[in-house]
Amino acid sequence: MTVVRAKKHLGQHFLTDKNIAAKIVGSLQLTGGYSQVLEVGPGMGILSDFLLQRLDLETYLIDIDTESYEFLQKKYPQLGERLINDDFLEMDFGKVFPGKFGIIGNFPYNISSQILFKVLDSRQQVVEVVGMFQKEVAERCAAKPGSKEYGILSVFLQAYYKIEYLFTVKAGVFNPPPKVLSAVIRLTRNEVAELDCDEKLFWQVVKAGFNQRRKTLRNAVSSLVNKEKMTDEPLLDLRAERLSVADFVSLTNKIAESR
Repeated sequence: MTVVRAKKHLGQHFLTDKNIAAKIVGSLQLTGGYSQVLEVGPGMGILSDFLLQRLDLETYLIDIDTESYEFLQKKYPQLGERLINDDFLEMDFGKVFPGKFGIIGNFPYNISSQILFKVLDSRQQVVEVVGMFQKEVAERCAAKPGSKEYGILSVFLQAYYKIEYLFTVKAGVFNPPPKVLSAVIRLTRNEVAELDCDEKLFWQVVKAGFNQRRKTLRNAVSSLVNKEKMTDEPLLDLRAERLSVADFVSLTNKIAESR
């Protein structure tokens, strides 16, 4: 069987270590009671081999790379329409998955943040994610308040998911090797159906706060705040990186009440 060429413009770095592949697939806990899982960017199928061995899962694969798609068609003829040649970022989940499902993948590093925001947009359906990311992105997702890695992505993801940093992966187990370390994380949907605040305003407050993270929130979110009514609000005297998700929810409610 021919070999798929890794394409730089697609951010492809194919995992070659089967032990790590097995460990990644074994990290799926099926939390939330789902049975369908979507693998993003399967390449030559090193994760897919282990996914298809799991009898508790119905596996779907999506790859934008036509060469990978044609390779996988020959390798897994039994998949039929569960092998999809399309752009994950443009995918309409509702047309493929009737209910909750999981996502797994050795994700292309050049679109990793977009993948995570796509997950957030579909958070009512996507109840678990296990994925390989650039180590820096993985650390950002799991970062706690007060750390320099903590930012917009940390807050948005942690508002709806429990984030676990599982393990670090060295560059040598990829072909071609990336110039950075990698890491596997797991996102597990929490019990929050909706935040206890105006979610649109919450997103505005978080983005404004971190877009000027060196400033106190009183200055960073000044365009959103009624300054006369919030002169004594202590959260506004902190920088965004000091606030937990609960703090941001509380601040959002106070800003909404002051308007």
